[in-house]
Amino acid sequence: MAFCNSCGTTLDAGTKFCNKCGAAVPAGNASSATPAAAAAGTPPKQGGGNAVKIIVIVVAVIVGLGIIGIGTVSYIGYRIAKSSHITQKNGQVKVDSPFGSVETNDDPEEVVRNLGVDLYPGAQAQKNGSVSMTIAGMHTSTAVLQTEDSASQVAEFYRSKFPSANYSGQGDVYTFYSGDKADMTTITIQGANGKTMIQITRVTKAS
Repeated sequence: MAFCNSCGTTLDAGTKFCNKCGAAVPAGNASSATPAAAAAGTPPKQGGGNAVKIIVIVVAVIVGLGIIGIGTVSYIGYRIAKSSHITQKNGQVKVDSPFGSVETNDDPEEVVRNLGVDLYPGAQAQKNGSVSMTIAGMHTSTAVLQTEDSASQVAEFYRSKFPSANYSGQGDVYTFYSGDKADMTTITIQGANGKTMIQITRVTKAS
């Protein structure tokens, strides 16, 4: 079945002129075209195919960005690992990285000596928890001590040493905050099982 290219009227096979508008019918007029398409002189639109193409392109872009991101993170991690150095000597472990250094010490007495804070008389330095590190221009030292005196006795000692510190206490737990951003000292005191644990942390600008 053929259609008139001018008005879209249905034509019989072999017709040379349109019965309605009189327009000439070219030889080999496509019989499968729709009236609207024949009148416009354009083929039917393929909207579904274009939508699929767009989806495929979007997915490809997302996958490509993901691959680039993974590659970038892997490269940065590789550079950091390559620039980091680990040294061990006399019980000390030191890790130097582009962001700073972290140093642990098996000798808590040395950490305590470098702390720069008065220690409770008779308190024994504990191996677990004593550490010093320098990161992003700030040096942090933490020492853990133990005494058989009560938590309240220890709290009274540090209250005299830091009279202007922010202080809080409840039960057998006491906390002191003293200093500023350039030199901050935090002392936590906790009594349990007839003993008192003292944790002292000092944060200062690295020299």
